[in-house]
Amino acid sequence: MPRLGFGTWQMEGREAAEAVEDALALGYRHIDTARMYGNEREVGEALRAADLPRGDVWVTTKVWHDQLEPDRLRRSAEASLSDLGLDHVDLLLVHWPNPAVKLNDTLAALHRARQDGLARHIGVANFPSALLREAIAEFPIACDQVEYHPYLSQRAVLDVAHSHGMVVTAYSPLGSGALLRDPVLAEIAEARGATSAQVTLRWLLDQTSVAAIPKAASHEHRAANLTALELAPLTYDERARIDGLARGKRFINPSFAPEWDA
Repeated sequence: MPRLGFGTWQMEGREAAEAVEDALALGYRHIDTARMYGNEREVGEALRAADLPRGDVWVTTKVWHDQLEPDRLRRSAEASLSDLGLDHVDLLLVHWPNPAVKLNDTLAALHRARQDGLARHIGVANFPSALLREAIAEFPIACDQVEYHPYLSQRAVLDVAHSHGMVVTAYSPLGSGALLRDPVLAEIAEARGATSAQVTLRWLLDQTSVAAIPKAASHEHRAANLTALELAPLTYDERARIDGLARGKRFINPSFAPEWDA
């Protein structure tokens, strides 16, 4: 999985197609979408327009939390592939846990989708550490995608993921834009001749087995985010200052979210 990807949440229609096509032209090779986003058809259009070898682009999609019964999960995955115009995705995720559906049944259906070639890898999203342990005990999974940025420590999830060789993918890595106004990040960025977004992404990318999928509405921001890969690793002091920003702040917390601290 490429460490820095392009997120497409809240992008629809031509905006989504043009943004993904531009991201691919800039050099992004990891595109994240979901059935719930309503943009898989446009993401597929952009993939075809880019005309890149299929193996060069990592595509992730997700099954919404009300589609986790085995038959519904299968139909959702097949519909995603149809809209994307692909015969498989690289990673298929459970978008949010659903306590009304047995986790083992959901994971078994996800595993069957992988066995049948619909996905190269399977995983989960928005699973706190206790639920992640429960999932891993049922089936091997490759990834947990969670909100993760300097204002929100994910140490418990990271510890579980690292002990099982999993990747943690950070969504909303810029804190829905709030981190761009943080004075500590701004000071570090100014000293480096970088932006706060680049420093924040570098903080994530410096961590073992962590990927990030920032969304960017403009060509300029997409290009700037991508250059975070070229930024020199943060120093110990810089990392310590950014680590100190953690305050348990979530920007994505719907009513159906799990108990985060479990």
